[in-house]
Amino acid sequence: MDFFSFDLVTFIKTIGYIGIALIIFAECGLFIGLVFPGDSLLFTAGFLASQGYFDITVLVAIIFFFAIIGNMAGYATGKSFGPKIFSKERSRFLKPEYLVRTTDFFKKYGAKAIFFSRFFPVVRTLTPLFAGAGNMPYKAFIGYTILGAFAWGVLLPLLGFTLGKTIPDVDKYLIPIILGIVFLSLLPTIFHVIAERRKR
Repeated sequence: MDFFSFDLVTFIKTIGYIGIALIIFAECGLFIGLVFPGDSLLFTAGFLASQGYFDITVLVAIIFFFAIIGNMAGYATGKSFGPKIFSKERSRFLKPEYLVRTTDFFKKYGAKAIFFSRFFPVVRTLTPLFAGAGNMPYKAFIGYTILGAFAWGVLLPLLGFTLGKTIPDVDKYLIPIILGIVFLSLLPTIFHVIAERRKR
């Protein structure tokens, strides 16, 4: 393995269950979570479970649980501080009308946004915050938070675990697999940015 994969693998081995739990919690609801590599971390943790470093059942249970409470924390933060942050008339980026747009957005697309945001870096961190600020109904938020946490937090580690168990010497291909996951997770964002530029 080269430096990139060794660094990620060693990092995950070092932080263990507690570190993974804290990272997932932060990435799903705290601004500091914007810098964490969620998708590649989940896949690699699942792969390490196939090599005996983690118990896959314990791993996915931890990820699933903390993905849910992370979103809940993000929602609570957005609901508590969102209206205050957006109340500054002179703010360039957080104007009051943006809060109105956010509220309207979550009334119309809230369920889809909560579910699909799981698969997009940065977006999965900000969406619960904006859902809270936009006053999305909590019952719907929790329901799609659970579905999204399952699809993202359970299936990705299981993918890494399955490949680790079925493909001989899969660790030799770990780097391109991780890079592929990172690229695929960023691809929708790239397309969105290109589309927005074309509109302008």
